[in-house]
Amino acid sequence: MKLTFLGAAGTVTGSRFLLEEEGSRLLVDCGLFQGVKVIRRRNWQPLPVEPASIAAVALSHAHIDHSGYLPVLVRDGFDGPIHCTPATADLLGILLPDSGRIQEEDARLANREGFSRHHPALPLYTEQDARAVLGRLAPVDFGEPFRAGRFRGSLLAAGHILGAAGVTLESAAGSIHFSGDLGRAEDLLLPAAEPPPDADWLVMESTYGDRTHADGDPLAVLGPIVRGTLERGGVLLIPSFAVARAQTMLYCIWRLLEEGAIPRVPVFLDSPMATSATELYRRHHGLHRLDEKTAEAAFGIADYVSSVSQSKRISASRGPMIVVSSSGMATGGRVLHHLKAFAPDATNTVLLPGFQAPGTRGASLAAGADRVKIHGSYVPVRAEVVQLDLFSAHADRDDLLAWLAARPSDPRRVFLVHGEPEAADALRRRIEETQGLEVEVAEHLQTLDLVRGDGT
Repeated sequence: MKLTFLGAAGTVTGSRFLLEEEGSRLLVDCGLFQGVKVIRRRNWQPLPVEPASIAAVALSHAHIDHSGYLPVLVRDGFDGPIHCTPATADLLGILLPDSGRIQEEDARLANREGFSRHHPALPLYTEQDARAVLGRLAPVDFGEPFRAGRFRGSLLAAGHILGAAGVTLESAAGSIHFSGDLGRAEDLLLPAAEPPPDADWLVMESTYGDRTHADGDPLAVLGPIVRGTLERGGVLLIPSFAVARAQTMLYCIWRLLEEGAIPRVPVFLDSPMATSATELYRRHHGLHRLDEKTAEAAFGIADYVSSVSQSKRISASRGPMIVVSSSGMATGGRVLHHLKAFAPDATNTVLLPGFQAPGTRGASLAAGADRVKIHGSYVPVRAEVVQLDLFSAHADRDDLLAWLAARPSDPRRVFLVHGEPEAADALRRRIEETQGLEVEVAEHLQTLDLVRGDGT
């Protein structure tokens, strides 16, 4: 069995892992690279194998850094099944077309305003390309076996977001488990990840491998930030991922309102994608911690903004109010227009409720930038900027170590992916020191021959 790390090696994005066994090829995840430009350029490079030669894709979850390259794969010739959970399939029906639309819109804006060096600027793929993926989806429930070429597969609950899974694959050469993105053991909405299965090799995420999340009650920390902004008449702008983060923020705001910890002000969810995703959280309430009644109450506090004209009216308004809008790292979407409107005003607050990848506007804001570039022009940042990692959907170092320690047997080797180099190497050392396993930090485009007999 051969394993090639086509992405998420040395970086937290672009999750793509190629497995090969006796001429059969399988891709685990098929994500977009995000962050700094040198990393994003990889999205335009062709895969080292022909898409048509890949028998199937096994998808851990719907986040774009794990799924967002699927439209290119299908457009360029892949015609096999894409195995994922039903909730992931539902989310892909929202996220992928939205990703195509955003790329088309960004290309049109670049051409109209002339801030791209490419003439004309082109999208990586279109909404139509994205919709072509949906017919290839082959949903399977957690624990339900599936076939993918010469591989037998199954999915384990991973927490993180709705429908997220770890992927186990077996062939005559051995078994391998891909953790996907692991959720926090004490996540406000989702249950903890299932422990790893018995497997010869383990490919494990390491996003927070060098640190732990801050201690404390998220509501106790969030409450004063929200209250302080609203009491001075400001706008609390929360750049948020449309899936998981937006729903968590609505739940927390609802809890604070119910407890009387913050004043009642207008709350807007300005993201068509987040609106649709929230409906899926209502529909799949058996997959998260909230019962149906609580989910209805928590997700019912916001005005859901659908039209562009409504969004523009919000940008032209004054506080006090709360605006939750995507994207979570301020890389695109409607939140950019709200940042242009609200970031220059010191009365307002920009709350970044999670990790911000290097090279993103969110990372610049978190680092204290006094201006950020949006749509070709620099926007001054005078608003208060607060970054919290209490709301991260990723397991931290201690969660990762505890998850690995729950394994039923020792794998031959652990490969660390989906982390910046410092985070991955710190986790490697901790695993070797505390659990006595052989661990390797994966490298981009590295190919390994996995042979059960020689310990590789």
